[in-house]
Amino acid sequence: MPRDEPRFCNRELNWLAFNQRVLEEAANPGVPLLERLFFLGVVGTNLDEFFMVRVGGLHLQTAAGLTRTDPAGLEPAETLRQVRARARQQAEEQQACLRQKILPGLAARQVSLAPGAPLDPEATRLLDPAFEEQVFPLLTPVAVGPGTAPLLAPLAAYLAVRLAPAPGADAPRHALIRLGPGVPRVWPVPGSGAAGRRFVLLEDLVRAFLPRLLPGQEIREAAAFRVTRNADMAVDEEFAPDLADAMARVLRERRTGPCVRLEVESAASPELAAFLRDLAGAAPEDVVCLPGPLCIAGLGELREHVSSPALVYPAWTPQPHPALDPGRSLFEQVARQDAILATPYESFDPLVRLVESAAADPDVLAIKIVLYRTGTRGPLVRALAAAAQAGKPVTALIELKARFDEARNMDWARSLEEAGVQVVYGVRNLKTHAKVCLVIRRTDEGVRTCVHLGTGNYNAATSRTYTDVGLLTADPVLGRDATVFFHAVTGFSEPQSYGALVQAPNGLRERLLDLIRFETRQAADRLPAAIDAKLNALTDPEIIAALYEASRAGVEIRLCVRGACCLRPGVRGLSDNIAVTSIIDRFLEHSRILRFRHGGAEEIFLSSADWMPRNLDRRIELLVPVRDAACRRRLAELLDAALADNVKAWRMLPDGTYERVLRPHGQRPIRSQEELCERARAAAKQARRAARTVFEPHLPRKKGK
Repeated sequence: MPRDEPRFCNRELNWLAFNQRVLEEAANPGVPLLERLFFLGVVGTNLDEFFMVRVGGLHLQTAAGLTRTDPAGLEPAETLRQVRARARQQAEEQQACLRQKILPGLAARQVSLAPGAPLDPEATRLLDPAFEEQVFPLLTPVAVGPGTAPLLAPLAAYLAVRLAPAPGADAPRHALIRLGPGVPRVWPVPGSGAAGRRFVLLEDLVRAFLPRLLPGQEIREAAAFRVTRNADMAVDEEFAPDLADAMARVLRERRTGPCVRLEVESAASPELAAFLRDLAGAAPEDVVCLPGPLCIAGLGELREHVSSPALVYPAWTPQPHPALDPGRSLFEQVARQDAILATPYESFDPLVRLVESAAADPDVLAIKIVLYRTGTRGPLVRALAAAAQAGKPVTALIELKARFDEARNMDWARSLEEAGVQVVYGVRNLKTHAKVCLVIRRTDEGVRTCVHLGTGNYNAATSRTYTDVGLLTADPVLGRDATVFFHAVTGFSEPQSYGALVQAPNGLRERLLDLIRFETRQAADRLPAAIDAKLNALTDPEIIAALYEASRAGVEIRLCVRGACCLRPGVRGLSDNIAVTSIIDRFLEHSRILRFRHGGAEEIFLSSADWMPRNLDRRIELLVPVRDAACRRRLAELLDAALADNVKAWRMLPDGTYERVLRPHGQRPIRSQEELCERARAAAKQARRAARTVFEPHLPRKKGK
């Protein structure tokens, strides 16, 4: 490759390339319309977080005058300039997709929504009762004048109203109306019949009734807007006597952080747009004018009103694990055989059963778990509370520094403490991202452990939409390792050596480099060598450099990377032997599976960590070797399916752009998620058939039992 050509892709721009792939799925006519609307919403929420964190960080670097280039050779100011332009283009494409493709498609199926269009008199009359009873009491118009500017909540939707000047004055007056929270975004027009169902958005409903909210005022115009604030703020743990209090301060600071993006409906007049820019403190280059609606994710509420199988994916019910009989003791089954749990293809229930069984089992001595994101108070959290209330020693490490889940984590951390759970708020100066659940139990053979080590959060809701894997095992080596792990993260002990696990930041990077370099030496000696990996992100320069070296030595490397990938595949003389794909489909690809040929003694792992500096150096993560033959085959099946996808996969090109994987003529289509759903269904069916062929008599209980 030319010497002046960068060896790495810029992380921010490559992440936007990932979001573009999501946008392409929204534009895909082969995807059901409401699913396309969902993907459009994901594009928007992705951009929200991107601006709050990545763009917010670039703002801070640029304001500080930092000029150090990233591995791709870009300074922060240049990255910010390119990111602004690309994100603006993406938002415009998102709006065009909604207005030109999805809304007309829904209208053709008698589902009508016309954002920004004035309500006709008949619709206004029909919606009057709903507005009066359900909306009017919840809205609060706030006058804005000299010295009276209100604090604009980040990402909250507002309606800005320009009023006629007061008598004898020249300057226009303004009022702001916050649209929510707690008010539905989508409103059905009553009486929709044979002609189809009609819906209006909250901002259009409020616009129609502004005279009732601002009686006696001459309303000149009204436009929706919202502000995105810099959320790239972290707690200073060195000087924080109480982490929860310090995190609460950070959350308050986020509500008042500098504006990094101002979205305004393009129908707003230049005068109103200028007023909003001054009100938000936004730089001109951070103002984005869009035809609307803003915050497309809220349009997902249409699913609550429209029930048509043609508009959504066929329902998928996670299947029972074929090797785990819900009618038998989970502990006894795991003691006989390790199991890989692969959600959402298989049910999350065994993990809930693990804790529920532990709560009820008198032989269970202790339960320990790491919780990063669990969402709302789900069944697993309830099971932990029940176990503690039953008198079991329960320890939960709850990561308060999980970005954007801090407030929720603090709330249910307190509720678990009230239930009697011993709660630890993470580890000082590190995020604990490892996924571990450990049950310690007394048996006839002595004290034994049952442990789950996984790639995903203990969250029942996301387990139905995220692809994740976990190992459920009674392996004594892994059980002891998990025990040592908890001693290290809940106490003051030094990190200890493990029998099988590898932990970041103490050794995981080195272990990965050793594995890659072993394959490199194998290839250099003209022996078979290969690396296959499924990840969410690959941005670490040292890991990428090692992969480049392996490629030059002849190692065949296949990577399935869902999101940002700073490695450039297929570059002559650098990465000829590396292929990178990315899958965008109905489930969010989240599992991390690694396979190294290792001289024929294949090594296969699951991991909580992506190959990023933050995961390898600033988080507590785990790399889990899988040794059970059946579990290794299951992980290989999941990995191979992802690498073989030729329907929903994208191929990364040497310049960092992506194109859809083209299926060779005559090759059968492989949609990995669909195939894995079918395999899970078939395995569950086979397990049910096998269970019916085993006759187990009911025997009388012995006296005294």
